[in-house]
Amino acid sequence: MIVLVQANVLAIGLNGRSKVLQELPIRLISMESGMEAARSLKNEKIDSVISNWDLVDMSQGRFLKSLRRVKPNIPTIAFVDHNDPQQEIQARSLGVSAVLTNNTSDELFKQTLSNLLGLEDTASIKAISMPQSQK
Repeated sequence: MIVLVQANVLAIGLNGRSKVLQELPIRLISMESGMEAARSLKNEKIDSVISNWDLVDMSQGRFLKSLRRVKPNIPTIAFVDHNDPQQEIQARSLGVSAVLTNNTSDELFKQTLSNLLGLEDTASIKAISMPQSQK
């Protein structure tokens, strides 16, 4: 199997929601903890970050606020609670690339990340295998 990876994406606190991104030509690094994510940002090349506003160890957007201070140019998607307009206002005021609510459709989520990373026109080869007759 050959997979062409176009970007390294760090997903924090998405509780399995990131599975929809498996179709994209990205390397997805998923975790639940903001502290874990901060270490990953130091140790790995990360092209984009997707984070829930409230994480298990960092509430009220603390991780996203720190991220924007340290790496203001990294493309970032913030997931906020659809019942809390204040979260959306705060996330937008940080200057994240996109704000989505936790009830956003999987298709819109995938399309938003594709647009953010410039993958919408990228042709990717998911897997190449030999036909049965040639094995």
